[in-house]
Amino acid sequence: MRRIPIIAFFLIQFCSYSPLLAQEFSIGPKIGISQGNITVNGTSFSSGNEKMGYHAGLFARLGGNHIFIQPEILYTNSGGEFIRTQGNHTVSYTAKFDKVDVPIMAGFKIAEFFRLQAGPTIAFILDSDLSSNASLPVKPDYNKATIAYQAGIGLDIANFILDLKYEGPLGKIAKSYVRLPTDQRQNQIILSLGIRLF
Repeated sequence: MRRIPIIAFFLIQFCSYSPLLAQEFSIGPKIGISQGNITVNGTSFSSGNEKMGYHAGLFARLGGNHIFIQPEILYTNSGGEFIRTQGNHTVSYTAKFDKVDVPIMAGFKIAEFFRLQAGPTIAFILDSDLSSNASLPVKPDYNKATIAYQAGIGLDIANFILDLKYEGPLGKIAKSYVRLPTDQRQNQIILSLGIRLF
C-alpha cells in the first residue's frame, strides 16, 4: 500500500503538465453527501442499514471541449452497518471512517453541460471506529489505505458543477474480524456540488 501515494502523486503531476489537457483549467471547493453500506463475505454475515456521510474539499478540472480530467482531494466521513448471525443470536455492527479521498476522474462532455465520468479513487483512513450492540468491546482492524473506483454523471451549470457517482471497492477495508477471515468492502452513492472559482 506504500506505493499508492506515489502513484497518486505522479497521476496528479501528469494531469497538471500534459499539453493535451491544458486548454481548460478550473479549480474550486466541493462539498456533498453520500449514502454507504458495507458488504462482508461469509454465511454468518449480511449487510445492515445504510449510513449517511459527508465530504468537503477541493477539485480541479483540466481538459478541452470534450475530454477532461478532474482530480479531487476530499475529507470524507462515511460508514455502514453489517450483521453477524450465529443461530438465534444476532449482533449488529456499525463502522465509521474519517478519511482523505483522492479520486481522479476522467470524463467526456456531451453538449456544454452534461458529463460522463469514471476513474480510480484512493482513500487514506485517518480514523475508524467499530461498535456493536453486544456487551463485548470491538477493536477495528482496518487498513490504512484502500483503493476503489467511481463512475457517474455530472452537470455544469454556470460556475456550479453537480456530480452523482457510484463508488465500488477494488480492495478490502479489513481482512479479518476478531481473527476470523472476512472481506469487508464499502459501497457508496455520492452526490456533490462544486463551485468553479475560475
